Amino acid sequence: MIIDFICAFIGTVAFSHLYNVPKKHYMYCGLVGALGYLCYCLADIRTSVTFATFLATMLVVLASRVLTIIRKCPITIFLISGIFPLVPGASVYNTAYYFVINDLEQATVWGINSLKVAFAIVLGIVFIVSIPRQMFTREYWKIWKVQRKKKKVVS
Repeated sequence: MIIDFICAFIGTVAFSHLYNVPKKHYMYCGLVGALGYLCYCLADIRTSVTFATFLATMLVVLASRVLTIIRKCPITIFLISGIFPLVPGASVYNTAYYFVINDLEQATVWGINSLKVAFAIVLGIVFIVSIPRQMFTREYWKIWKVQRKKKKVVS
C-alpha cells in the first residue's frame, strides 16, 4: 500500500508537470492524487470498483477545494491532476482491444465497467463542487458557530 501511495504521488506530480502546473503546487497535487488513490485502494477492499472510485473522487475534489482556498489558485490545478490516478485507462484500453479482436462480449463488459467508473468520477465531482465556496472558509464556520450559540440562548 505504501508503494502504491508513492507511485500515485509520483504519477500525479509527473502529470502535473506535463500539464504545466506551477512548480510550487507539485507537492500538493501529488498529495491530492496519492490520497485519492489510497482512499480508492482502501474502499475497493470492501466495496465495488465504481463506489470506491466515487468515494476517492469525492475526497480528491474536497481536498482540491480546500487547497484552492489555502493556496489561492484555481481548483483545476489540483482537481485535474488529482483525478489522474482514478481514471479507468486500463478498462478503456481493454474495451478497445476486445473490440478490435472482435470479441464483442468482452468489449461490452469492459466498456460498461469503464462507463460506470467514469460516471462515478463525474458524480463525485458534481456532489462536492455543488457545495458553496463560502463553506470552505474559516469565516463561514465562525459565523455559523456564533449563530448557533444565539439560537441556543434564545430557545
